[in-house]
Amino acid sequence: MTENAYTRRDDGDNGSKGVGRMTGTVLVTSGTGKTGRRVVERLTALGVLVRSGSRTGEVPFDWQDDTEWEAALRGTEAAYVAYYPDLAVPGAAEAMAAFGRTAAACGVRRVVLLSGRGEPQAAAAEEALRGAAGRAEVTVVRSAFFAQNFSEGALLDGVIDGELVFPAGTAAEPFLDLDDLADVVVAALTGDGHAGAVYELTGPRSLTFEQAAEELGRATGRPVRYVPVTGPAYASLLEEFGVAEAEAGFLAELFATLLDGHNAATTDDVKRVLGREPKDFSGFARAAARDGAWQG
Repeated sequence: MTENAYTRRDDGDNGSKGVGRMTGTVLVTSGTGKTGRRVVERLTALGVLVRSGSRTGEVPFDWQDDTEWEAALRGTEAAYVAYYPDLAVPGAAEAMAAFGRTAAACGVRRVVLLSGRGEPQAAAAEEALRGAAGRAEVTVVRSAFFAQNFSEGALLDGVIDGELVFPAGTAAEPFLDLDDLADVVVAALTGDGHAGAVYELTGPRSLTFEQAAEELGRATGRPVRYVPVTGPAYASLLEEFGVAEAEAGFLAELFATLLDGHNAATTDDVKRVLGREPKDFSGFARAAARDGAWQG
């Protein structure tokens, strides 16, 4: 990674805000997940000391076991919070409040929270964290639908099989490349000027899932078809693949809420933070195909 605004520090006495002040140790929760792994890689490349928290890693961290949180947070300056399974689930607000209290007690100065765009329940969890985090600077990063859900997530097999079955109807979504999300998170963790900010991150254009399937087909060199289904039908499909009934129902309801068109608009928040345009979906698809994501 080349030198940029968040690898430098302005120590001048001209009254300007120091940009890119390097931080002390950073805890990355869900450090082996899609977003956490990318954040760990970037922080490590910048020379930042990182604790990658996970249920089975060197730094034990489990969202279902708050007895591990204090040990993971003690001695850190900042934390990246990626709550599993989702900030919209029942109990997420209570977990965020508990995490905020623990972070405050451990002297954490900066917290960056991954949230969902257009999720009322997630907004409540955001407020719970802010209210409990004491003097810690809290930055919220609300993300559009991950482009990498097609290459690393639940939709991977559908792309490989050539049939994307999903309850998105005809709604358009400004798919976000996770490399952009990780760059924004790292900027907020290591740079000044982000305290209290709420960033809504999107890609540069909105596509329907049918259009996304067409782009994926061009990238893979074989047809990929989008098959819209209802929420209940999708929940039943998930159950057939072993997902518990309650979780399947929650996921179907969540997607119905998110993919009703209210999140279709793009934002310029990636450019505001990073000084460049976000990556386009077609570029993501070509890169993922080149890296063998859908070789099957």
